[in-house]
Amino acid sequence: MPLAPHAIPITLTAAASAAERLPAVIQGGMGVAVSGWQLARAVSVQGQLGVVSGTALDAVVARRLQDGDPGGHVRRALEHFPVEEMAQGVLRRFYRAGGRAPGQPYIPVPKLNARPRVRPLELSIVANFAEVWLAKEGHDGLVGINFLEKIQMATPSAAYGAMLAGVDYVLMGAGIPAEIPRLLDRLARHETCSISLHVDGGTRPYEVGLEPESLTGGGLAPLRRPKFLAVISAHVLATRLAREDLTRPDGFVVESPRAGGHNAPPRGRLVLDDDGQPVFGPRDDADLAKIAEVGLPFWLAGGYGTPQGLRAAQAVGAAGVQVGSIFALAQESGLEPSLRQAVLERLSEGTLEVRTDPLASPTGFPFKVVQLPGTLSDRATYEARTRLCDVGHLRVPFEREPGTIDYRCPGAPVAGYVGKGGSEAETVGRQCLCNALLADVGLGQVRRDGYREPPLVTLGTDLDGAEGLVAAHPGGWNAAQAVRYLLG
Repeated sequence: MPLAPHAIPITLTAAASAAERLPAVIQGGMGVAVSGWQLARAVSVQGQLGVVSGTALDAVVARRLQDGDPGGHVRRALEHFPVEEMAQGVLRRFYRAGGRAPGQPYIPVPKLNARPRVRPLELSIVANFAEVWLAKEGHDGLVGINFLEKIQMATPSAAYGAMLAGVDYVLMGAGIPAEIPRLLDRLARHETCSISLHVDGGTRPYEVGLEPESLTGGGLAPLRRPKFLAVISAHVLATRLAREDLTRPDGFVVESPRAGGHNAPPRGRLVLDDDGQPVFGPRDDADLAKIAEVGLPFWLAGGYGTPQGLRAAQAVGAAGVQVGSIFALAQESGLEPSLRQAVLERLSEGTLEVRTDPLASPTGFPFKVVQLPGTLSDRATYEARTRLCDVGHLRVPFEREPGTIDYRCPGAPVAGYVGKGGSEAETVGRQCLCNALLADVGLGQVRRDGYREPPLVTLGTDLDGAEGLVAAHPGGWNAAQAVRYLLG
């Protein structure tokens, strides 16, 4: 197969000139496939930065293929993958013409670990390639991919797959992404690379890496290195990352506590209000003047999803804003239509409630949860779910003894977590985000006894933009309308 045109952007002046533009609007990379390729593409063709979520794309693409690849999109993308044998191997393992039989469970994908085998790496590379390639298909707009620093074991292979498709930006938060600039440099040259792996109780350094040429067979042209935006919440981290060439990003997304999904915990001692939500204070707001002094472009997120928010951000020196919620509710988002409709109805009625749950996420970070019946935000639905861990993207490695790693997650069965040295108290209230977020986009696992994994919806607590759009478009809106709204 020919190398995808996006995989040799070093020679494409149109792509290079597009990458030099700074967008006023970055569409947030939300959930698992909520920010799918359709949404990112719709934003990108409007001249802004469309972003695909890079979380669990191995599971997403494997399940789409098992559902028969509706529309043939994944297969179309893989016709352009530069290593035919790798792409065909993924199709042989997962594609089911006509989809699964009713009630048939999805084939599980291998869980992430520090020493992945060849097939899991190939699936990760191919899946990330497909999502970015589809988002970039047929236009020269900017497309980014969002990763979580907490999911370190997936990062090298996922980033490589996205770069093979010509991704323009990589965004990463939920930690301190100090090693990503160097990783992108090496991946652009197809060089063997690694990043440090945090291991609980580790008595020695650990790494997770990738040998691109051993997987592809070599001979591929150098890749264009994407710009890297670090997602941060504190000016101190901006200063720290920008200090050295090896850690300096190309810019920052500065999130306030109002942003959806995961938030940085409040600084200092954790205090909960009467409703059990973390209390954020002035210490949790980044000093924007000091971030501006760093001299790198930055975008503001969390509370800026209106035309007035965009103007306010630009007035303090930001290049623009990153906005999630209004795009999560757009027609092109991957959110299940029934869930989107339920949220829009509550939004119209003024009854939509979004809580900052200090316990829900296995990562330990506060997590924004929309209160919806039939989802895991409902106590009865949560208690009816049997705990299990069959996706495992949020498992954390820990050291059993020097040189020996095992994995655990506080959202997994309690006895197993405690048996691996965890505390039972750490399991209280934890949700299985891996399964729930896949259910949000119609890819929830079905058990052999007929049980279906329930969803869990996340949005930001800043609903001003969504309220403005639902007033103007009571039947819902698309991504182009959301972009035009923000640009005023």
